[in-house]
Amino acid sequence: MIQLKSMLNCIDNSGASLVECVMIVGRKRHASIGDRIVAVVQKNRNSSEAGMNASSAAGKVKRGDIRHAIVVRTKKKVQRPDGSVVRFDDNACVLVNKAGDPVGTRVNSVVGAELRRKKWAKILSMAPTHA
Repeated sequence: MIQLKSMLNCIDNSGASLVECVMIVGRKRHASIGDRIVAVVQKNRNSSEAGMNASSAAGKVKRGDIRHAIVVRTKKKVQRPDGSVVRFDDNACVLVNKAGDPVGTRVNSVVGAELRRKKWAKILSMAPTHA
């Protein structure tokens, strides 16, 4: 259950580490797994700590960028149609462009299988495994 001001981990290799939800796309109050949100990048992956200047950073996004994202994990329990319940340790997302294509080329962690029902098969295929 993601709402305004919720902080999410970004689990792709787009360059963002932590994002903040500023809007939920659609007429919803809360976002769940597979929903699209608008997020602001709050923290980058360690690109500047290694002595690199900001112009040579490999990340595709920088702090303060406003991007669309897909929620892939939530701490709130989600009930599946077969009756099982799934709950993750954190809130996480994957950054996408407005067309729905992922910004990064790799997903580093587990994503929820609910993405399949909501037509996000491209993110599901990039993930190492889904729960």
